[in-house]
Amino acid sequence: MFLEERRQQILEYLDKYERVKVEILASLFSVTRETIRSDLNALAAENLVQRCHGGARVIRRSLQSKLITDTGDNFEVLLKRLQNQKRKQAGQQNKGNNMKGKVCILGSFNVDIVAKVERFPKGGESLMALGSTLGPGGKGANQATAVSRAGAKVHFVSKVGKDQFSQFAYDHLTSSEIHSFTLYQSETEPTGNAIIYVSQENGENMIAIYSGANKTITEDEVAAIAPELEDSDVLLVQLENNFSATLRAMKLAKALGVKVILNPAPFSTHALECLEYVDVITPNETEASQLSGIDVQDLASAKEAAQRIVSQGAKRVIITMGSRGALLLDGNQFQHIPAFPALSVDTTGAGDAFNGALASSIANGQSLIQAATYASAFASLSVEREGASNMPDNAQVLARLAQR
Repeated sequence: MFLEERRQQILEYLDKYERVKVEILASLFSVTRETIRSDLNALAAENLVQRCHGGARVIRRSLQSKLITDTGDNFEVLLKRLQNQKRKQAGQQNKGNNMKGKVCILGSFNVDIVAKVERFPKGGESLMALGSTLGPGGKGANQATAVSRAGAKVHFVSKVGKDQFSQFAYDHLTSSEIHSFTLYQSETEPTGNAIIYVSQENGENMIAIYSGANKTITEDEVAAIAPELEDSDVLLVQLENNFSATLRAMKLAKALGVKVILNPAPFSTHALECLEYVDVITPNETEASQLSGIDVQDLASAKEAAQRIVSQGAKRVIITMGSRGALLLDGNQFQHIPAFPALSVDTTGAGDAFNGALASSIANGQSLIQAATYASAFASLSVEREGASNMPDNAQVLARLAQR
């Protein structure tokens, strides 16, 4: 066995079992302990494993101020190399069998400052808040949590600052159910943050976001996602990062044969520039109106908007419509998914819940209509909880689906 093959198999073993002793690997590969120690030291130098007494453990989570290894190539060269690799591998393995159930997310991490108010303030008005919290947020982080809770593996890639909130982000993600993540750190921008009002009248929210480090993801940082993408079924992205990074990630996913879901939020006209790389686009009513130029007010106008978005290059459209459910357009086929009844407490993060659950279901092999129905049930449970990152689990969703 070649050295590179043995080291790859060591990584695969650690991915399955988390940690291993030197003597186990020496016996498994019929080599000396010194050889295994050399292998583990080399993998540790690449930041792929962490050495511990008598063995090693896998590194799934990292907070790094710079790339461990630069790509050495520009992005277009990287794409061509990956496409050539995929052609060579064609017919040798069935990717779906090897990678079922994993989502890669390039997205934002924000610190959410949430104020509960009786009602939204009017212009120039000051209101006393009923309470406030400071917690984790950002569409990417929320959607990564939703994917995990919905039953798929997720690798989350984001960027934070070098401030008091970077460790907060790392600690939160480490303690979460997110399978693995990489947090890059910006030298110039702080960790992103959001100011959120939640009305106690109806659970609706108003949000102002400062993206900070989320807008500074580099070409090399996107290129470094390639191994995680190659091991994934779905790439889920939003528009809270710099668009150049998001677009490159989508191109990379398409080169690797990975499905791409775009949640076009917050709205940007950039969404129209990348539809050729998107398998499913998931606007809400407001975003669908902005993308199509058609004011979405009911199911009929939503159908017109979906058709307009398809005419602009989209392959499949799911318009989420809150209490009116969701509208799916796949080819020429419309499907309306009625909303699941819910006692709304906090709608913050409902869209993130839907998108994360949708990506999880698709990665787990569900059809688009099945995945959208599951996501609708998941989102209905999420609005019954306080906090954008407070997501239901798979068992609760299955119980709600069974009630219909």
